[in-house]
Amino acid sequence: MVDLATKSLLHDRLRFLITVSGVAFAVTLVFVQVGLFLGLLDNASVTIEHISADLWVTSRNTPNVDFAHTFPETAVQRVRSVPGVAAADNLIVWFMTVNLPSGAQEGTLAYALSDFRRWNIPWNVESGDVDDLKRGQYLFLDGSAVKRYGPFAVGEYREILGQRMKIIGRTRDALSFTTTPISFLDFDRAQKLSPDLLKNRTTYVLVKLAPGADAAAVKAEIARRLPYNDVYTKKEWAARSRRYWVQSTGIGLNMYITVFLGCLVGIVVVAQTLYTSTMEHIKEFGTVKAIGGGNLDIYRILGKQATIAGVAGFVLGALMAFALRPAIAKIDLKLIITPVFAAIVFAGSVVMCLAAAMISFRKVASIDPALVFRA
Repeated sequence: MVDLATKSLLHDRLRFLITVSGVAFAVTLVFVQVGLFLGLLDNASVTIEHISADLWVTSRNTPNVDFAHTFPETAVQRVRSVPGVAAADNLIVWFMTVNLPSGAQEGTLAYALSDFRRWNIPWNVESGDVDDLKRGQYLFLDGSAVKRYGPFAVGEYREILGQRMKIIGRTRDALSFTTTPISFLDFDRAQKLSPDLLKNRTTYVLVKLAPGADAAAVKAEIARRLPYNDVYTKKEWAARSRRYWVQSTGIGLNMYITVFLGCLVGIVVVAQTLYTSTMEHIKEFGTVKAIGGGNLDIYRILGKQATIAGVAGFVLGALMAFALRPAIAKIDLKLIITPVFAAIVFAGSVVMCLAAAMISFRKVASIDPALVFRA
């Protein structure tokens, strides 16, 4: 039976190639679309994941990490007095305007802290020492800013909110969902850059728990002492930030529609090819029934063909998707393909092809064994 399945499938190699290409197209589309979606969501919470805070204190109803609202910086004192808190610091995340040498204006998403090392941010420093940020009008700038700002080098100056700032360091992989370049500067400097909005204010309080502390209990106590703020664990805050972009931008719906259309194209191609192949080999299937085989035996043949097409299409589609990753990375996008994701796509490819084979199943079920004896 296996030989018949393979021989009939490979009888017309061009048709087999078309079938595999159809599956590969669907697989590549799923990998790229969902992979980019996961990459964008990763950008939405990448700073949250890297900052070594166990709890985040935010203003009430802050939608995500980028769109912060201010509250009194003295809240950190209340947080520090809570049993189970090992350390707590204010963090400012704020959009600021940058004047470029070309005369154009761009934005930057500034992260401002008094002690960057304590909170493991920035995490990929290519040059410079973050401790120097508190010594003057200095900033670190992520390498992704080249796309919006043009080339820049450590030692150059940029004007932020009308004040001249020196670039003393460069980071890598600090990306925001909005593609606004991320910069890092001292907490006090950020307040002085925008005194009308940030003087004596902060946007977050980062909390590190003491060893053995009950996170839920500490979180509840902070919420009790700061009734006009929200408190999240790192996992909760990252999920909230990602969920905001999915719900507010419609990228989730766009992904589902694209994946559905890609799978639909794959099913149509596979179904058409397998059905045509079945009709061309209808007498061979009649022979199987004439020698005592049943519908189940023929279903196994068609299922084998569908599985071969699914596996081959998955391999080709995965290779094409991975080949696209360097080109996608050059435009500062992430294509995230995890082993679990790949396994799901593989299973989906096989299921998709088996579903397409169902059309042929109905045809062979009605085959008359006497067909083989007719002229």
